[in-house]
Amino acid sequence: MVVYFRLMFESILLALNSLATNKVRTVLSLLGITIGIFSIIAVFSIFDSLERTIKSEISSLGNNVMYIQKWPWSAGGDYPWWKYYQRPEATLDEMDLLQQRSQLAAHFAFMVDHSTTINYEGVSLSATMTGISHDYEQITSFNISDGRYFTHFESQTGANVVILGGSIAENLFPEKDAIGKSVKVFGNKAIIIGVMEKSGGSMVNMGEDQAVYVPVLFARKLLNFRRIGSAILAVAKPEISTDDFKAELTGLMRSIRKQKPTEEDNFSINEMNIISQTFDSFFGIVAIVGWIIGSFALLVGGFGIANIMFVSVKERTNQIGIQKALGAKNYFILFQFLFEAIFLSVMGGVVGLIIVFILAVIVSAASNFAIILSIQNIVLGISVSGFIGLVSGFVPAWSASRLDPVEAMRSNF
Repeated sequence: MVVYFRLMFESILLALNSLATNKVRTVLSLLGITIGIFSIIAVFSIFDSLERTIKSEISSLGNNVMYIQKWPWSAGGDYPWWKYYQRPEATLDEMDLLQQRSQLAAHFAFMVDHSTTINYEGVSLSATMTGISHDYEQITSFNISDGRYFTHFESQTGANVVILGGSIAENLFPEKDAIGKSVKVFGNKAIIIGVMEKSGGSMVNMGEDQAVYVPVLFARKLLNFRRIGSAILAVAKPEISTDDFKAELTGLMRSIRKQKPTEEDNFSINEMNIISQTFDSFFGIVAIVGWIIGSFALLVGGFGIANIMFVSVKERTNQIGIQKALGAKNYFILFQFLFEAIFLSVMGGVVGLIIVFILAVIVSAASNFAIILSIQNIVLGISVSGFIGLVSGFVPAWSASRLDPVEAMRSNF
């Protein structure tokens, strides 16, 4: 074991000597490894951070929430929209019946939204009016920065009260408190009782800052629910499995809508994991693209490492002959040059990782998007560069180990 460590140490010293002696040649040769590792790890770091952000936002919307709607979220080549178009919208009466009959649900909520204009003292802003039932805040992450949520009485009576999205409140009331002020929604006066925490443009729920929330019964006074998109939100009790809960909801909805056993469901039960699976497929494709882009640079870098090692073998042929004459085994020479090739390649990979880290810090400081160079990606970068060094350096190392000692000592290179 001591011999191997000594061999590794000597190989590293020889590699450093090669770097110091032939700086330009070494830097140019290692540039391919550096660019390749940078390309792969940069892509992985960006999309790992993006995936982490998106999954966090999906989780904030409720991973275990079921959305009973007219339209399914899944899309693709075979999407019979004309069939889904004929389905009825979810209704408040259906939500009430589900609440009465369900044994597995913890909460139900109703949601409906429609584009509108909100007015305050001559200032008009485009917004999305979202009508919600009282338990909506129990199901989703509903973060109010100022004011309060609807009282049970306000929800039950459809009171003219409103909670503003962060951007709407900021634009209507840039220098004063919005709470208690009156705005007009669809020409109807509503009192502001709360302001939502500004999300800054969520990737999953991008319209949150531009929304205004009202009690669903207030929204029903203004809109025809049969003509706009609506959804019943349902969340199961903690110990209930997703499959069991979905099966119960499906059976209850079919019973409520009096569907025959042979009829196809005229509703969809959507889950957040549908969105997660869509993003997983997207990130899988991006990872493949990242590997393809980086592989070209790694291929060039591999040839560069091989070139360095062939030249190194040629320059040290006489030294190899002396080592063999003194009793050095073939494997000793082989490992010596392999360690050197791996060390050189890993150095190129480390430089690529350092560049990724510096750019990640700069981007994170200059924007709201945090890029994290994870330990997993660091290990991946070093492992890939080490593997490239092993593959690229094997043939030169093998040729060095097979040299005849007499002929090698005669070399005058």
